Amino acid sequence: MAEPSTTTLAAVSAGIGLASLFPGIDGNALIGAFTGAALVVVTSKDLSIATRLAYLLISLIAGYIAAPEVVRVSPINSTGVAAFFAAALAITVTLQLIERVKSFDLLSIFKGGRG
Repeated sequence: MAEPSTTTLAAVSAGIGLASLFPGIDGNALIGAFTGAALVVVTSKDLSIATRLAYLLISLIAGYIAAPEVVRVSPINSTGVAAFFAAALAITVTLQLIERVKSFDLLSIFKGGRG
């Protein structure tokens, strides 16, 4: 019997494939974002299924939305490739930023700026 996460990933994958057939949806970006999000989920260790599903959804949406901007500002011409990288980096970069903000000491800037 397959693991629940494998079965869920297969079901989501089928849904993504069907959604990419609708007009107005960039199929390349959607599939690229899904593969990047799936990579994040597969490589995430010691996380609950709920957390992995949240990471999958967040990475998928962030990758799909960021793809046109990545194409615009980088030498990447394919929205699929751009969405893959954006989705793969979304969770990692965001979690790092959150950790840095938590440890950031705003008061030290004001103390250091006075001379």
